[in-house]
Amino acid sequence: MTQTILITGASSGIGKATAKHFHAQGWNVIATMRSPEQETELKDSEQMLLTRLDVTDGTSIMTAVKAGIEKFGQIDVLLNNAGYGAYGPLEAFPMDSVRRQFDTNVIGLIDTTKAVLPHFRTNKAGTIINISSIGGQMTFPLGSLYHGSKFAVEGLSEALHYELEPMGVMVKIVEPGMTQSDFGGRSFDFMNDETLAEYQPVVSAMQKVFGHFAQSLSAPEVIAGVIWRAATDGSKTLRYRAGDDAEVLLEARKAEDDETFFRRVKDQM
Repeated sequence: MTQTILITGASSGIGKATAKHFHAQGWNVIATMRSPEQETELKDSEQMLLTRLDVTDGTSIMTAVKAGIEKFGQIDVLLNNAGYGAYGPLEAFPMDSVRRQFDTNVIGLIDTTKAVLPHFRTNKAGTIINISSIGGQMTFPLGSLYHGSKFAVEGLSEALHYELEPMGVMVKIVEPGMTQSDFGGRSFDFMNDETLAEYQPVVSAMQKVFGHFAQSLSAPEVIAGVIWRAATDGSKTLRYRAGDDAEVLLEARKAEDDETFFRRVKDQM
């Protein structure tokens, strides 16, 4: 039987690359996004369903899951990919922006997972792949919101794997490094308030660091390949690093104590 994956945030970047990759491998793909009517590359077909899903809209989540099951019979893999990065001094963010970061990256992931879990539980099978980040294992200045949300994804994923493994449902975490995924655009929300003078030296320094990172971004197709491995390798592996920089940075962070790592980050500023 042909397997089926449901992908959130499939309109660009990692989500779109993954939809293309799994479709090319013969899978059924439920490619979800907030505005499917604007999609020009992915097309509805016998093995592709484009449908609306906004992770901050519970009704749209339930509707998309139902439509996918009705078209393909079942869902085998859920890829929680939708998300974005909010960076800037915490004081500069209004509370509605704070809530939006966590509503999208954490609450939306939970809501989508809860919508699929009864289906997986009935089938006694399924795989949930949550897109975290190197930023779920390490932090950089100005990333309190983004890192907070991705640390949350790591913790809830790790705890959830205990709950679901006995019923045949696997949980996987993919941790990309810097990726060509609308970097500096809609997947990156930078907030600053220049009247908060005390933060501006850090802001200026980190803008230069972000510019340096932008020179060595992994293609989203690289991350899609790691997601494919997580979905199909049949292992109980929980975490998958994605991208050369992820391998290097996460290994270095693992080897260093907090003081050493913090000093190295501060030396870049």
